[in-house]
Order: sequence, then C-alpha cells, then structure tokens
Amino acid sequence: MAKKATAQDAELIMKLYDLRREAEMRKARNWFAVDFWPQSAAELIKIAGAFPSQENSWIRQVGGYWDMAASFVLRGALNEDLFLEPGCSGEMFFAFAKIHPFLKEFREKFNNPEAFANIEKVATGSKLARRRLERISKDIEARRKAMAKPAKKG
Repeated sequence: MAKKATAQDAELIMKLYDLRREAEMRKARNWFAVDFWPQSAAELIKIAGAFPSQENSWIRQVGGYWDMAASFVLRGALNEDLFLEPGCSGEMFFAFAKIHPFLKEFREKFNNPEAFANIEKVATGSKLARRRLERISKDIEARRKAMAKPAKKG
C-alpha cells in the first residue's frame, strides 16, 4: 500500500507551486511550453550550448527546477503519489517529453550522464508515470510533426 501523503507533503507541493510563480521562472516556463519545440538533438544541443543566452538560462532553470522537485520524491521527502497528480507534475512530464527523444545524445555531447536523471527516474519509475509519459510523448510528437510540415497555401 502506498504511503499516505502528509500535511508536510502538501506544504512542500505548495512551496514548489510558489516557486513556479516567480517572475523569471514564469518567463522560462512560458518559453519552454510555447516556443521551445526542438526537432532534433542538434537543436536541443545548440540551445544548451549557447551560454549565456536567455534560452540557455531558461532551459537550465526549467530543467533544474523539475530535477530538484523529482529529487524530493526520489529521496522520500515528498510523497510520490501526491507528486504524480497531474496538477502537481503534469508540466514536468510535458517538459520532459520534449527532450526525452534527444536525451541520450544530449548527455553524450555534454558528457553529463546525470542530466535530467531525477526527472527521468520519476517519469519512468512507475506504471502510472510511464503511461503518462507515453501519452504526453505521443502528443508532443504529433505537434512536432505538425510544426515541421510547411504551411499550405490558401
């Protein structure tokens, strides 16, 4: 039986939510959600390697935030069932699904096997999480394909 979430778990979720509302974090999250649609590992690597660009800062900020939050789950500081609620971590799955297909090459290029590792462990660590990642990944891939098609002339 899963461990019951505590008031401390709920408090930590609310603190994580507050961090997401910080002004620069909002900009980073908006960019990641709206404008960041890498079509290849090369595109992801280009942004990640473009230090100190704004986009490089934002990818590190969003990735670091979700990796930190996932580490709380992995270390037992935050109830996993509560964290996996869509309202708590849905955005993490969305963000991770965007980079997941390119992660192996990204890690090799930057010689960083731990990049996004905590997110990956949580996003693939249970049947529920794997199903969510698979569903969101399909949606992301469909969006990538639609964005890659040239616009029809009307």
